[in-house]
Amino acid sequence: MSSEVQPRPDDSPNTSGGSSDTEQREAAPPEQPGPEQRDQSQPKKKEAKISSKTAAKLSTSAKRIQKELAEITLDPPPNCSAGPKGDNIYEWRSTILGPPGSVYEGGVFFLDIAFTPDYPFKPPKVTFRTRIYHCNINSQGVICLDILKDNWSPALTISKVLLSICSLLTDCNPGESSHTFLIMFQLHFCMENIYQII
Repeated sequence: MSSEVQPRPDDSPNTSGGSSDTEQREAAPPEQPGPEQRDQSQPKKKEAKISSKTAAKLSTSAKRIQKELAEITLDPPPNCSAGPKGDNIYEWRSTILGPPGSVYEGGVFFLDIAFTPDYPFKPPKVTFRTRIYHCNINSQGVICLDILKDNWSPALTISKVLLSICSLLTDCNPGESSHTFLIMFQLHFCMENIYQII
């Protein structure tokens, strides 16, 4: 048995040209992408185009939402407040105090406001988180309000929407009653008539 230590291949000094392995690795020309790598870069360009369109939409809506946030912070509508839930500018929480002189006076109502990337060209989705008994608000908190549906206009703002909701709490609009409320009202009316007959 020999007590000599055999040098490992990477421990041996490099004798070719006097440069070390590290220098040779650094001096090596960059590898040209193979056909597989080139094919992978093609979809990324397409994705970049798609995402730039989405980003433009997002930035337009985000700018508008930021502007409305600044306005509602400086000059909130009476009995209302609203702002982002967290870091997401597209998800807001609003608080409405029951309008004075209405049956909701003294109540505190929480609403969720969800903006889409198409805002302000499409209305935000506004729903009551606090349960409320109202002919224009269904059991899931969905509000039957024309400006949140067919009569939406990009000229409208969240401040105007909140004012309209406060107005709806003061004076309900039975012409736009939620389906659930109409069924409950009709059932109540029928039951009342049955009891009168008995």
